[in-house]
Amino acid sequence: MSIEVANESGVAVDEPSIVAAARFALDRMQVSRLAELSVALVGLDVMAELHERYLELPGPTDVMAFPMDELDSVRRPDAPEPGPALLGDLVLCPTFARDQARKAGHGLMDELHLLTVHGVLHLLGYDHAEPAEEREMFTLQERILADFKTERAAAQRRAAQRREDDKLLGAVGLTETRPDDPAE
Repeated sequence: MSIEVANESGVAVDEPSIVAAARFALDRMQVSRLAELSVALVGLDVMAELHERYLELPGPTDVMAFPMDELDSVRRPDAPEPGPALLGDLVLCPTFARDQARKAGHGLMDELHLLTVHGVLHLLGYDHAEPAEEREMFTLQERILADFKTERAAAQRRAAQRREDDKLLGAVGLTETRPDDPAE
């Protein structure tokens, strides 16, 4: 799966973490590994321009999704035919997201993960214009985010444990080569 991030926002963010959230969501939604996704991080001015041009709404917003026009309704995993490889573009505004994160009581990266998953679902044809659609999309979004956080935390714990094990082995004069060790 190809996911490219272009950070033109001027805000330093953990780009690999955004890629991980997008990849996790796409995997959960059983999107082909041949799929391509572009993620752009932009400033308030650029986001306001996009928001006004494409949605005719004033001011900036947090996330916009631009699915490829030819995808039509075949984006959803429950659609009868598989979708093409190019999903579309996500545009995130970290400055806008930072304010939302502060109000929500969590960090910027948590907010960007949420917005990334939200945008991916939009690219796949989900929407929240109607109450039933909103329930479906937000339930799915919450489930994907919870699973992403759980798996990410477990991976971080395993990595920390490996580092501690390696320190201990080194302290007693033993070394161990791991399968994921680049020395092999």
